[in-house]
Parts: sequence; C-alpha cells; structure tokens
Amino acid sequence: MLALSIVAPNGTHIATGRKTLEIRRWRPPRLPLRDLLIVENRIFLTGEDEVDPDGIAIAVVDVEEVHAWQPSELAAACATTWKPALWAWHVTHVRPVHGALRLAARRKLYQVEVDSELWERLG
Repeated sequence: MLALSIVAPNGTHIATGRKTLEIRRWRPPRLPLRDLLIVENRIFLTGEDEVDPDGIAIAVVDVEEVHAWQPSELAAACATTWKPALWAWHVTHVRPVHGALRLAARRKLYQVEVDSELWERLG
C-alpha cells in the first residue's frame, strides 16, 4: 500500500476532517492517489533515507487533485503562514484508522506492507 508520513498533529487533523489540504514542496508522480495511507510521526524527516520507526497509521485517504497553494487556503491547510511555490494536495474520502497501528514513517511516497488488521480498523 502507498503511504505518506505527516508530522503530528497534522495527520490527526486529516483523520478528523479538520485539514483538507496537505501542503508539499513536490507533486505526486500520478493522480489520483487512492487508498493512500497517512502515517503520523513526531520527527520532521529531512534526509533522503531517514526513517521514524514510531509512526502510527492514522487514516486512509484519496488525493484526486493537486494545485498551486493559494493564500486564501490557510485554514484548509491548518497553517498559520502562506509560502509561494508550494502544492496543495486535496484530501478526500477520509477513513480514520482506529487504534494505534505502528508503521515506520519515511519521506515522500513509500510502500508499506499491511494486513487485514488495517482494513478492520477503518472507520
């Protein structure tokens, strides 16, 4: 399954529907992204091979559209400051994962192995 790590508390904000835009410096290689697993972690990963082993699966989402982030979209991104030249990933069809399911968090989009336990925890 394809996964994306997001630093806390923003993964939780996505899972609860508060955050509908994820802001990134890069665009995904293809759209739509369906059944994208959001893994929340506590460490901002900066190195290409950096890993946080303490990530938690927080939600499964779809991303159907990415556009240039606009200053009027601060609230949807749960952000306090706008910066130019960033991309807004529109997060839809949010399915929260109930219970702490630990998975490693990595940079960019990455593959994770999940079993039926994840699908049983979707709300």
